Amino acid sequence: MARNFNDLTEREILALAISLEEEHGRIYADFAEGLRETYPASAKIFEEMQAEESDHRSSLIETYRARFGEHIPLIRRQDVKGFIQIRPTWLVRPLGINVVRKQAEEMELETRRFYEKALKRVTDASVRKLLGDLEEAERKHTVIAESLEERLTPGTRAQEQQAERRLFLLQVVQPGLAGLMDGSVSTLAPLFAAAFATRNPHDAFVVGLAASVGAGISMGFAEALSDDGSLTGRGHPWIRGLASGLMTTAGGIGHTLPFLLSNFNVAMSAAVGVVAVELGIISYIRFRYMDTPFLSAAFQVVVGGVLVFIAGILIGSS
Repeated sequence: MARNFNDLTEREILALAISLEEEHGRIYADFAEGLRETYPASAKIFEEMQAEESDHRSSLIETYRARFGEHIPLIRRQDVKGFIQIRPTWLVRPLGINVVRKQAEEMELETRRFYEKALKRVTDASVRKLLGDLEEAERKHTVIAESLEERLTPGTRAQEQQAERRLFLLQVVQPGLAGLMDGSVSTLAPLFAAAFATRNPHDAFVVGLAASVGAGISMGFAEALSDDGSLTGRGHPWIRGLASGLMTTAGGIGHTLPFLLSNFNVAMSAAVGVVAVELGIISYIRFRYMDTPFLSAAFQVVVGGVLVFIAGILIGSS
């Protein structure tokens, strides 16, 4: 059962402070390690903060020993009511710089408030002085956490923004684009084969819907299970799988919806128009995010789409 902070003794407050400083120091070390390859400048800032947390812990241990002896009870944040639950850093790879900065800000603000409350509970002059000094140090850390981006030079900030963009491409754009291409192209053959075989818009819609949903589920699981991101840095597998699955379904649904129209010729014309728009969007995304020349991207996508489209018509008309 968690204790109320107001029920803690001076000895327990100091023990809790030692535990918090140790935990924060190790979290900052994890931040630095997780950011070192992609965000080296921010990693160095967290290394400096980790070193300061280690100094705080040493000062607290020295004061504790002078007051209460050698044994320090293990009192952790989860043992006392009111503390924020911190997500395990080692489970998150790759680390997102904005998430890390926000968590550091929350941790420092919480610790500063802890020292402010602790000052009201202790009476020993030496302990009060130490807690007051640590409260001021945590206040400075809060300012650092809030202004981490401003502490970076323009060149370093540009490098980290470029790295963040690369992670966004790996985690969201790339699997989403793969899904959109698969959904837009692979569903063309069954959809138009059913349309030309039955000449019935409703039947074509049912086939297109089934193909889109099925392809979305298949692509989502394939992406999620293909790579856990631990070595490639491509992010959480289920986020990639969700992006890929949703975009696959969306790509197929787009040219399926026109077959809700009752007139076959109108539905077919509208579906062809939607396909053209989809291929144009795919070409633009490849040009915008994948640094592929627009004409080259358009040619590659259009050729593939046309071949699948023709295959569907030939199969449906046979």
